[in-house]
Amino acid sequence: MGSRRIGRGRREQRKAQLTGAAGLLAAAALPWLLFHRVITDIASEFRVDARYFLAECSPWFLIVLGLAFLLPVVFSAGRDPESRFYPRARGAYMGWGVTLYILGFILASQVAQLMHLTGNG
Repeated sequence: MGSRRIGRGRREQRKAQLTGAAGLLAAAALPWLLFHRVITDIASEFRVDARYFLAECSPWFLIVLGLAFLLPVVFSAGRDPESRFYPRARGAYMGWGVTLYILGFILASQVAQLMHLTGNG
């Protein structure tokens, strides 16, 4: 009976990790699917300029940074909180990741609207 309980716990841990990884992949693919034209236009106009990096690249930087904060959360999904691989500040990582991702997504939609209005998108 004890071995069945261990097996079930392992399956639940694996399911939590797969669900988290699928969610992270979906979150990484969503901006590309929605804003692929804007991303390619911005990348094709690459220049070393403060406006380029602050106005046009900051949404994508925030999205990537948000996803990076979510990596430890996904990695620790389903693990025992007493495990050494369980981040002690898991809630903070989750909060920062979601906040930066949403902020980047909102800014990306604004950049897309501005590019559409100026005729570049």
